[in-house]
Amino acid sequence: MSRVYNFSAGPAVLPEEVLKEAADEMMDYRGCGMSVMEMSHRSKVYDEIIKTAEADLRSLLSIPDDYEVMFLQGGASQQFAMIPMNLMKNKVADYIVTGQWAKKAYQEAQIYGKANKIASSEDKTFSYIPDCSDLPISPDADYVYICENNTIYGTKFKTLPNTKGKELVSDVSSCFLSEPVDITKYGVMYGGVQKNIGPAGVVIVIMKKSLITEDVLPGTPTMLKYKTHADAQSLYNTPPAYGIYICGKVFKWIQKMGGLEAMKKHNEEKAKILYDFLDESSLFKGTVVPKDRSLMNVPFITGNEELDAKFVKESKAAGLENLKGHRSVGGMRASIYNAMPIEGVKALVEFMKKFETENK
Repeated sequence: MSRVYNFSAGPAVLPEEVLKEAADEMMDYRGCGMSVMEMSHRSKVYDEIIKTAEADLRSLLSIPDDYEVMFLQGGASQQFAMIPMNLMKNKVADYIVTGQWAKKAYQEAQIYGKANKIASSEDKTFSYIPDCSDLPISPDADYVYICENNTIYGTKFKTLPNTKGKELVSDVSSCFLSEPVDITKYGVMYGGVQKNIGPAGVVIVIMKKSLITEDVLPGTPTMLKYKTHADAQSLYNTPPAYGIYICGKVFKWIQKMGGLEAMKKHNEEKAKILYDFLDESSLFKGTVVPKDRSLMNVPFITGNEELDAKFVKESKAAGLENLKGHRSVGGMRASIYNAMPIEGVKALVEFMKKFETENK
């Protein structure tokens, strides 16, 4: 069977050449006689894999030396607790709630201190990003938290909020490495890798070294202290070794493609094809305010649930997989991450045109 176009929101499409390389090295990684899946994380060979991955990520994002890079486990959801446990020195934090994941992070933070919801787009089913130019930032807030790209709802912060000098903590799970960013604007940037970078099981945390201290909330487990992992260079315990190895290959692939500037251009081209069609279609329509549209996740509907279900079923039969919208919103959603080729988006639009003609 030939490969399908996989529009899954995560775990998601990976670059084919990365998969082929990993397949070639599955039995014997570069003459060492074993798979990366089998080798000790304390071995010289693995040490080179994880160190090269970190160096390549630092190079792609121009990460300054005063920031730590950590390859952790527990997915983005574990960060919802780790962040307040480690950073809530004053027991106060401000949250901007623009979707399901920011909402969960906000709810989790309430366990550890006073979490303030200072802006939200829940009033319109998270279909826009609120104006964050002059927010009621708490004077004693330890940080301001956002989810930068909202996978479920298809919105993206095009301008970072004005945090009025407070540290910005950003969950970038679904827009990680999709475009250039200025790391110095963030106190913490983190994301689960299973959408744009690698297989599920790894979360990458990029954090100002000055924020990593022994001064954490009482009762914070050793494994949930950033200092534990920073001091041990992500090798305190057995890391998700194979996942990190694949991430490293994806970093090399992005470099080969021309880096983050080229990725952004590639992603803008793909998204434009799909959004242009949605804007002129008489059957399908996008659900997001145009200025806040994500380049990564594109939700759309017909306005008729039965027709939506028919579309999902028929698109699957046409080799277009995982177009069903998130269970909380319904409709359809095309996730068009870095590794989705432009041909995949064109094939989707062609299918949508055909479906529209047949179902008018």
